[in-house]
Order: sequence, then structure tokens, then C-alpha cells
Amino acid sequence: MKSGFTRLPVRHLGDISGLLQPTCVLPERVTLDNPAIDVMTDFRRVTAYIATPYDPIVAAEERMQRRKVRLLFVMDETDHLVGLITSTDLKSEKPMQIVHSRGIRRDEILVGDIMTPAAALEAVAFEDVASARVGHVLETLKASGRQHALVVESVDGKPFVRGLLSLSRLSRQLGVNLVTTEVARTFAEIEARLAHA
Repeated sequence: MKSGFTRLPVRHLGDISGLLQPTCVLPERVTLDNPAIDVMTDFRRVTAYIATPYDPIVAAEERMQRRKVRLLFVMDETDHLVGLITSTDLKSEKPMQIVHSRGIRRDEILVGDIMTPAAALEAVAFEDVASARVGHVLETLKASGRQHALVVESVDGKPFVRGLLSLSRLSRQLGVNLVTTEVARTFAEIEARLAHA
């Protein structure tokens, strides 16, 4: 039976560069009055990279470098979020403390040994972010004293991570380039530079 359709043109592929990845294109510069959504990494538009608690931290570090990210979500074997690990965690004293306390090598440390557990993570609702401004995001991160905040959306009554608010991304978009992992000092510098802008 004829369908009335014709086949699509088919080509033989030569050298393939890879797969296109979803992208979350955010404004390069924002002000405190921009919509908060302008500084949120939206996982409906960009891939969230993951690790497992049993991955060696050296593998997590390599994954971050290869993917050009500073954070991995730690998922268990049932795909539940059990924590997150950041490049700051990897560069902190935690790995060396474990090396000394357990008498192991750094390459034997697992992600689960130094990750921030899910129970310790703070989150804001996507609905609140959708109606907020960048200034609200800055105050939220400042009040928590953290580099990141998860954005959670409820789907069929269950919470899912929809996005991420990041202090480093926020400072770049505000035009305040900071190279520090000291959160309190970071906020003080952001406020001082914004006051003089």
C-alpha cells in the first residue's frame, strides 16, 4: 500500500566530530534586577553530569575537566541523588585528611568519602526562581554561605532537580571576576564591586 511519503535523502557519513549536546545559553552580563532565571543552569536545556559514590575521586576530577564543569551530581544505582561533589571539594583538605586517617593513597579515595550528602544540600523551588530577580539569588546564596543551591521542581508530586544556582557563574555574569573559594569573602567582594559600579 502506498503511503504518499517519500524517503528522506540518505548520505554516507565520513568523519564525525561527535554528538551535539544541549546548551543553556544565558546572558553574558546581568544586573541584580535581571530575572533570576537568567543565572540558573537549567537541566531541561543542558546535561547534568554525574558520578557514583564508588567512583575514585581522580575519575571524578577527570570528568569535570573533560566536561568543563565544576560540579558532579552523585547518583546511586537506583538513580537517586545522594549528594554532589565539586572541584572545591577535590582541592580542599578533605582528601588529605582521609589519606592520613585511613593510611591510603589519594587515588583510593572514593567520591562518597568527600561528597556533600543530599541531606545537607539546600534547595529552592523553581516557581520561586521563576518569579525572582538576580538580587534574590545573590541574597539566597549569601544567607546559606554556600557556593551552590539546587533548584527543585515538583513533577507528579515528586521533587526533581531542575537547575543549579552557582556563585561562580553569578559573579561572572555580574562582571565581578573572583578567584576565591572563601564564600564569605566572595560575597563581600561582590557587594563592594557592585557598590562601586
